[in-house]
Amino acid sequence: MALGFYFSPSGFTPENYDEAVRRLEEAGAGAPEGRSNHFALETNGEIQVFDVWESQEAFEAFGATLVPIMAELGADPGQPMVARVHNVIDG
Repeated sequence: MALGFYFSPSGFTPENYDEAVRRLEEAGAGAPEGRSNHFALETNGEIQVFDVWESQEAFEAFGATLVPIMAELGADPGQPMVARVHNVIDG
């Protein structure tokens, strides 16, 4: 069962987001196993993220790499809104 995770982190500017992506790629986690979709949305100068993951376990494994990177950048991911994906329509 796929799960959608919506984050609205504090202090996560577009520049911090780009740096986090760079560091994730350096760590070999730029395209993590178990994540099927990633969206970065900008609102009022901060990035919000919506991801679709195959499982909670896959998401948590990625978080072990992501959370320390965000902390180093001064961003707090907070708690995501998590919901079961009912349907996906491409296009």
